[in-house]
Amino acid sequence: MSTFDDRESAYENKFVHDEELRFKATARRNKLLGIWASEKLGFSGEKVDEYAKAVVVSDFEEPGDEDVIRKVMADLNAANTNVSETELREKLVALMGEAIQQIESGSK
Repeated sequence: MSTFDDRESAYENKFVHDEELRFKATARRNKLLGIWASEKLGFSGEKVDEYAKAVVVSDFEEPGDEDVIRKVMADLNAANTNVSETELREKLVALMGEAIQQIESGSK
């Protein structure tokens, strides 16, 4: 195997690793968003876990974050919370950083 082949293989492996990390971080972020939103919705106990899972699943409707934002915003609006879409989007960004830190530290 040549140096070029080795380098190509290393780039492919890094790409796969980065995509896996991105997927895990996004799923973790969505779970954290679901937990945050459940507090705003007044949920407790098992209902928090159920809602967090529903938020994670909602991300599989379409590429990007709009499906998650649409779901959570609709639920927050239906419950007459005072959470704006801007606040929700800011929370989504902040939680991505937290999710990446949790994954890198091995937290569950």
